[in-house]
This record gives sequence, C-alpha cells and structure tokens, in this order.
Amino acid sequence: MTFRPQPCEPCEPCDPPGCAVLAMPSEIDFCNASGLLPLITTAVQQRSDGLRLLVLDLSGTRFMDSQGVRLIAAVRCRLPGGTLLRVVAAPKSVPSRVLELSGLRRDVPVHDNVAEALRAESGTAA
Repeated sequence: MTFRPQPCEPCEPCDPPGCAVLAMPSEIDFCNASGLLPLITTAVQQRSDGLRLLVLDLSGTRFMDSQGVRLIAAVRCRLPGGTLLRVVAAPKSVPSRVLELSGLRRDVPVHDNVAEALRAESGTAA
C-alpha cells in the first residue's frame, strides 16, 4: 500500500505573524518524501506576510528514513533568504534519532514541541 501525502497546512490558523507550522505525516519514506517537497514549497510561497520561520512538526511522525533527512535538507535549501527552519520531534522518537545519526540536527534546530520552537524564534536561541 502506498501512502499518499496529505496537503501540509498550518496546524493552527493563528500561527504567529511570519511563522508557519506544518504538520508532517505519520511516515516519511521513499513512498511520500518526494511528494511532500512541493507541498511544503507551495505552503511557503503562499505566505504573503514575510515568512521568517518555518516549523516542520514531526511530533506525529512515527517512522522516518533517510528520505526524510533529504526532504528536510531540501526544504532548508529552498527557503527564501532570512527564513529560519526549525523541526519538532519528540526526544526519543524515530525521527529524532534519524536526525541525530544523520548529523542534520547540527544544521537544523530540533525542539521537543511546537511552543518551544516558536519561542526560540522570538529569542536568540537556535
């Protein structure tokens, strides 16, 4: 069975100005990663309020392989200048471990929850 990616939409309609939180699917692998990139890119391009922060919420993601790492790296490269990327992943989850083992965690800040990722945007934490 092939997983069909669902459109990525802001988790809450009241994301802070300049911030977008996109919930990722329960699995990110070779079946859906390539389909997620255009959805994320479109969501970023549709923001007319000067997007400063994009948060990819992996808190509901149970499985992620190297294609998820590639997806996050591709999103990072395609963000407009001045736009920060943060990832939310539960500390002991598979996505968190994959990000740690791949080394991507050194380049993209990973937070335990969305509120923490959004708070980091307003401060100097990375």
